Order: sequence, then structure tokens, then C-alpha cells
Amino acid sequence: MKYTNKLDELEARFHQLSDQMADPAIINDPEAYRKTAKAHRDLEEVVNKYREWKKVNADLEGARGMVEEEDPELRMMAEEDIARMEPELLKLEDELKLLLLPKDPNDDKNVMLEIRAGTGGDEATLFAAEIFRMYTRYAETLRWKVEVTQVSESSVGGLKEVIALVSGDKVFSKLKYESGTHRVQRVPATETQGRVHTSAVTVAVLPEADEVEVKLEAKDIRIDTFCSSGPGGQSVNTTYSAVRMTHLPTGLVVSCQDEKSQIKNRAKAERVLRSRLYELEMEKQQEKIGAERRSMVGSGDRSEKIRTYNFPQNRMTDHRIGLTLHQLDLIMEGRLQPVTDALISYFQAEKLKQQGDAAA
Repeated sequence: MKYTNKLDELEARFHQLSDQMADPAIINDPEAYRKTAKAHRDLEEVVNKYREWKKVNADLEGARGMVEEEDPELRMMAEEDIARMEPELLKLEDELKLLLLPKDPNDDKNVMLEIRAGTGGDEATLFAAEIFRMYTRYAETLRWKVEVTQVSESSVGGLKEVIALVSGDKVFSKLKYESGTHRVQRVPATETQGRVHTSAVTVAVLPEADEVEVKLEAKDIRIDTFCSSGPGGQSVNTTYSAVRMTHLPTGLVVSCQDEKSQIKNRAKAERVLRSRLYELEMEKQQEKIGAERRSMVGSGDRSEKIRTYNFPQNRMTDHRIGLTLHQLDLIMEGRLQPVTDALISYFQAEKLKQQGDAAA
């Protein structure tokens, strides 16, 4: 395998980091320990996989050496071991190639999930509510936490807009390919002649920014409080618990009224604002990537779809990778993993191809 030198270097670095984590000087410095532990954690999977590869490779070499034995029984055992271990070794090599790909620094982050109704009027708002429910159900299967920070309901019980913080293990890595226009084709409940209508919603998935990544200066923030509106009991419209936070340098505005406590609403609004500012900063640093992400989300027009949900045919099609599944009923219940896994595999393969082309 041609990556062994690189993997040996990573394993040596992993040993070094392990030693540093036991160093009292590092242990007594919280920031240094945090950085060291993160670097150690980032290398752990690839180092463990490399050690597994080395063991299988050594066993395979041993088996190959036994095929020259005079004892026919030993030769047969060696041949069986070789037949079993050669595919295993190739599988481990493929897994190592993926692990050596440059890692998206945002993969481990929580996300701000933003869903907005696009073309289609009331039907689009109903579909927005169903898409949000789909992601919520998916989050439950992975034991993620979903906290609504902002919501705007339509007159028919749908959602004009919903923004939620999704937190858990590697959330961005699994949801980052969901950004874009999602198109629905079905017969609306209000349609009397049975005609199929097409509507759309936009989904944006933004990595949550850490406090150390985005500095919010008090002088740059204007905070307004107002009475909440909508369901919530007796405290609604009687206390100034809702918060509107304006970032003066950029003009970004975030509102939060989900909680009855002004303090909690302010904390949530700040998390949303940090994520949006982080996204702006990422776009400045990586203008090409930022442009691609903006184009993925689109305007909410039906023609800019990344995915189509066809209810009459129980079909979901992801147009970027040509994936079609006739299990839309299950997908809308949150069984999204076949879709996210296919997207991750596709884009990983594209990265491997690009890496191969660059090396050629």
C-alpha cells in the first residue's frame, strides 16, 4: 500500500499526543489539553484502522509463506486463510483511503437548520412542516437534540419558516448535503379535481460557530425585547420575553421567542447569530465554496431542485447523484439514513477521484 509512510507518521504523531495528554503541564492547562485531546481524537480512527490493516497484512504474509509447506493439510489451511484475508485487506485499504481524505473541519459541529417555504403558497408551508418533522424524526434515531429557535406558522397549520439548533454527534457531517431546494409533487388536500401540484421549500444547514471562532462585541449588538406571540399560555403577550438581536456591522437580525425566559431566548438568539456570522466569515475565506453553497440553497423556485418527493409514486429522487428510492413513506418518517449514506459515499468517491487525478 502506497500510503504506509504517511500512516506511519500519523501513528507516531498519535503516540506523541498520547504522551502529551499524560503530561502534567498539559493537564493543568485547560486550553492546551482541549487542543491536544481533539488532535488525539481526530487521529484515533485512522490509527486504529491502520493497526488493523497491519495485523491482517502480517497474517496474510505468514499464510503466503505456508503455501510452500510439504504437509497438504497445512497448505490447504494457508490457501483458505489467503482467500479470506485478501478481500479483507483490500477493504481495509479502501477504508484507509477515505480516512486519509482532507477532513471537513465542520464535520463534528452542531448545525443551525433553516427551512423556509418557497414556491407553492399554502401547500409549500405544509410541506415545510413535514420536512421539518422528517429531520426531527431522523434526529431522534441518532439521539440528537433539536431546539427550535424561531418559527413562523401559516394560516393552514404549515410553516413559513423554522430555524432550529440540532446538536449531537457529527451532525454537520450527516446533514451538510441537505442544503438546497426540495420539491414536492402531490395532490393537495384542498385540490378538488385530483390534480398533482408542485411546490418547493429551501433547506439551509449551517455549522454552529464556537465562541472562540466568532467574537461578538457588545458595541456591535443591539438587543430589543418584545412580547411573544402565538401559543404559550398566560405569559404570552404579557412579558417581554422575546428577543430580537441585531448585529450592527452586518445588519444581520435574529429573533427568538420560543422560550418563556428572556435569558434563554437571548442565549438561543446569540447561538443563531454566531452561526450566521461564522458562515459569512467562511464565505469570505473560501469564496468559491461559499458561492457553491449559496447556489445549492437557491431561491426556492421549483426548477432549482436538488431532490424531488413524489407522493403519488411513493418516490424520492436526489438529482445530484441520480438516487431514486420508492420508499418515500419511510423517508418522511425520518428513515433518512439510506439517503445521507448514499450522498456521503458519492461525494467521498468524488474526492478520491480528484485526489487520484491530482496525483497523476
